[in-house]
Amino acid sequence: MVFILVLLIPLYAIAQTFTATVDETTIGDNQQFQISFTLSGQNLKGVRNLKPPSFSDFMALSGPSQSTNIQFINGVQSASYSYSYILRTKRIGVFTIGKASIEFNGKLYETEPIKITVVKGSSLPKQKKKDGQISNEEIAKNLFIRAIVNKKKVFLGEQVTVVYKLYTRLNIAAQMSINKLPQYQGFWTEELESSNNITFSTEMIDGKQFRVGTLKRAALFPTQTGKLEITPFELTVPIQLRRNRNRNNFFDDFFNDPFGASQTVKYNATSNKVTINVLPLPATGKPESFNGAVGDFTLNAGIDKTTAKTNESMTLKVSISGKGNLELLKLPKLDLPAGFEKYEPRTSKNINRKNVISGKKTAEYLMIPRVVGKREIPAIEFSYFNPEKKKYFTLRSKSFTLNITQGEKLIEAEFASKEDILKLGDDIRFIKTFNDDIYKKEESILFTTFFWTGGIVPVILLLILVGWKRKNDKLAGNLALLHYQRARKVAKSRLKKAKKLMQENNRNEFYTEISFALFGYLEDKFHIPKAEFTIDRAADELRKAGVEETLIETVKRTAKDCEFVRFSPGAEKDSAIQSIYDQLTVVIVDLEKNIAEGNGK
Repeated sequence: MVFILVLLIPLYAIAQTFTATVDETTIGDNQQFQISFTLSGQNLKGVRNLKPPSFSDFMALSGPSQSTNIQFINGVQSASYSYSYILRTKRIGVFTIGKASIEFNGKLYETEPIKITVVKGSSLPKQKKKDGQISNEEIAKNLFIRAIVNKKKVFLGEQVTVVYKLYTRLNIAAQMSINKLPQYQGFWTEELESSNNITFSTEMIDGKQFRVGTLKRAALFPTQTGKLEITPFELTVPIQLRRNRNRNNFFDDFFNDPFGASQTVKYNATSNKVTINVLPLPATGKPESFNGAVGDFTLNAGIDKTTAKTNESMTLKVSISGKGNLELLKLPKLDLPAGFEKYEPRTSKNINRKNVISGKKTAEYLMIPRVVGKREIPAIEFSYFNPEKKKYFTLRSKSFTLNITQGEKLIEAEFASKEDILKLGDDIRFIKTFNDDIYKKEESILFTTFFWTGGIVPVILLLILVGWKRKNDKLAGNLALLHYQRARKVAKSRLKKAKKLMQENNRNEFYTEISFALFGYLEDKFHIPKAEFTIDRAADELRKAGVEETLIETVKRTAKDCEFVRFSPGAEKDSAIQSIYDQLTVVIVDLEKNIAEGNGK
């Protein structure tokens, strides 16, 4: 018995601990550092509600980023959850980072406060630096991200193309991770096509040779005037630094001695901010038919036939082709003469997203003539503003003259045989005057199946109709509930389409669809306009809805994975595709459960 107890002692010797650590406690002014909060123990199921301390004395650059570590030593399992933040110092002095707290199985755990000393200078004091330690300033000269735009002064609705490029003279040791995606407040955004893997070329900058790879490309269409700012794109890049044997220099070139001593450093690369000056469209010369189209377009209109009979369908097709924001383009209105019945048009679009957004948008109008005679459909008019020529243009189609003849009647009434009716013109006939086929039915209908069916079925249908009407009234009065239901439908539809693309091995379309599934779900769920959507705003809405903090962090991480997988090295593997699809499905299901539980409280 004593022997058994001795064997069991290690299983219970692992206590739950919650600690805070920093990579350095003495840091230079305006320098970055990392703080981590780690919960360790044997079994960490049931962790929730992480509450970090205030970082008011510092600038929070990113976080929390979550990591999990599980180990088995002598048959005993141990695990740890870590939540990390990247902070930057703002001023010189001694500051205290307060306690962080977390719940585990109903018990609250807290960390100890940490004192941080911020000293003058762009880096740590030289006596504090370890042998071979490299400052961020040295790395920044040899690895950086640039946000490049094709123009900084545009008209409202004119396309701005932004490209994020990684410049490096260093060896990237492993897969990069996204800290923060850029935000395009005040822009309608279209992601441009790019390779899933980063392809490097070489460029000379200030006499130094750099490898250059494109990270991300986007087409931006400003939706408001004034000076609009594009926030930086932030990445964590693991760098392998090798010391040259003969010279104490990490940066001679990126073909250093492969057998020399090396170390891996995680560097937080941040792109530059970009400011775009958006001018309003000129008021002079604006046509009455102008409806906000900006770009360079052509108009084409045609009808399938000009001669038809009454009650016979006709189709008029209108298409706009060219360069510009086709997603927001409004097709011209169709004015029909009296005597026509018009239905809602069927629209379609074909958009090219390689460089400049271009393509075609088409509307097909189904119309049915009801009156005989000659009719004319006036010319269709479409106006747009060309930002390159700084001028409005108006396009007009030709008018359509239609010849409508008498067709067959929709309903032919037969009241009696030809011997019993007198035809009075085309539309009026005498009603039959004899009644030899009418007789009195003696059987009582009270106990017949027809009587009870005819009496009960309308009542049941009425109750169903009332219930349906109340449900629609409730949805109409509760816009949030309406968006909730729509969000589920849209997410389910996009996931279904993404699964089909995954089975077809169509990776580019799959990554786009899987990103839209999550972002579109969050936009509809919380009624966030597409132009104002950011993952941080969605996280705030999730907190208001009572969603657990750990699930919110999973949502943010999943969003970053969805965006990053488009250009991440190795993302083209089938296992990665299946993993991102399964991950997104689980996240949406968990969100639905959490929001439902929060609404039920």
